[in-house]
Amino acid sequence: MTRKREPEVTGETVVAAGRFIILKRLDWLDSAGVRRTWEAADRPGEGGAVVIIPWLRPSGRLLHIRQFRPPARRQVLEFPAGLAEAGEEPAAAAARELREETGYTAREIRIRPAAYSSAGLSGEAVYTAEAEIDENAPENIFPETRFDPSENIEAILVPGRELIDFRRRGIAGGIAFDAKLAAWLDGLAAAGGL
Repeated sequence: MTRKREPEVTGETVVAAGRFIILKRLDWLDSAGVRRTWEAADRPGEGGAVVIIPWLRPSGRLLHIRQFRPPARRQVLEFPAGLAEAGEEPAAAAARELREETGYTAREIRIRPAAYSSAGLSGEAVYTAEAEIDENAPENIFPETRFDPSENIEAILVPGRELIDFRRRGIAGGIAFDAKLAAWLDGLAAAGGL
């Protein structure tokens, strides 16, 4: 039996670059040794990204955000998320992004191993951060956001017991969901809820 080779990227060419995205053409060999090309988008730097699943305690509410996403051309409901800065650990990036986008400060952040949200498009590693927020802590009573100049974010709190109905109502109402939030909520529904 002939063993197939592992596919490998053999070269890359930058086609265009901006502040937040780099478009590349990747040259690669498939498992049969055939040369192929692939178009990809990457982020500058090596920090990756974080997506935060924030729970407020003791109420058990889950925090989402809604913001306008120009590529989607509409408001999108999603988890707080963002890019890690150069040399920034995922937990620190998650804490910073949570504060910037929602004003909340987490008392605990647990980081999950990196995954890829769209591996056919980008090699960007995304770390999932589970954040516990003490909603009775003084800094969380009246949270103050620190948006980037281009951001206008609305925080949305949903009681845990209402999450599955929240997703159903959102779909019926035409709300645009980010794929990570949609998959998380659909997985929750498939598992029978909280």
